[in-house]
Amino acid sequence: MAGATITHAVHNRLAINRLGLWLFIISESFLFSVLLSSRYFLQGVRRPEEVNQPLGLAISIVLLLSSLTAYRGEMAAAYGEQRRFRQNILFTIGLASLFLVGVGIEWKEAFHFFPPSSGYGTLFFTLTGVHAFHVLTGILALLVVFFLGRDGRFTKGNYWGVEGVVKYWHFVDVAWVFIYPTLYLVS
Repeated sequence: MAGATITHAVHNRLAINRLGLWLFIISESFLFSVLLSSRYFLQGVRRPEEVNQPLGLAISIVLLLSSLTAYRGEMAAAYGEQRRFRQNILFTIGLASLFLVGVGIEWKEAFHFFPPSSGYGTLFFTLTGVHAFHVLTGILALLVVFFLGRDGRFTKGNYWGVEGVVKYWHFVDVAWVFIYPTLYLVS
């Protein structure tokens, strides 16, 4: 009977963890929704010609690929494949870091064409800055699960840490799917 109680408690805690994560993601989506809406409210659909669309597309592809490697890492952890889990999480961290380098290059270019004090510049730097902060937070969380997973901590039945971080990572990617067209394509 004690085994059933322990199993129920673990399952209940997992359900609570998942609910908490989804509530957090929903609250974060409100932040991005307000920022995205403010772009249209304040600027309409005008976009400066100087926006570097090829670079925006390139960093978008990099970020979307990172979602694939994060998913593969999560699935590897779910099946107890430790080596593949670590490899995919490291690939995800590398792609995320490459994305941030691309954003840095973009900021350097954008600063000359539409400074933060301009209307579009304020929106551009705020949206990309808030998103970059979330990417950086995701990288740190990925590093935590990578280092915790080096000793085989995540197994078939016990990989919530990886699952939670990867769900957050997917949220960060989905946010960019809305930011990219808003800043780079709509005009």
